[in-house]
Amino acid sequence: MGVGTGIAIFFVIWWTTLFITLPFRMRPQFESGDVTPGTEEAAPRNPQMLRRMLWNTALSGSVFFAYWFIFYYLDFDLDDLPELVPIPVMEQ
Repeated sequence: MGVGTGIAIFFVIWWTTLFITLPFRMRPQFESGDVTPGTEEAAPRNPQMLRRMLWNTALSGSVFFAYWFIFYYLDFDLDDLPELVPIPVMEQ
């Protein structure tokens, strides 16, 4: 795997884990009763995005390491998986 491919795979994993983990521990403004005028009631009260992005980077780094370890260190390939649906072979 080249450096560019590794960065691209990490980028996809990072965005996927961000959207998975983004709603965790979010408290909307209406729960605390402190709604800022001009904002939606369901908007997060204190999103702490920098903290979320740092945790997400650590999580996606561990997922990427697991991907790298399985596919490159253990030399596992998608061809090692059994076929779920057999492909019919046409005999001539």
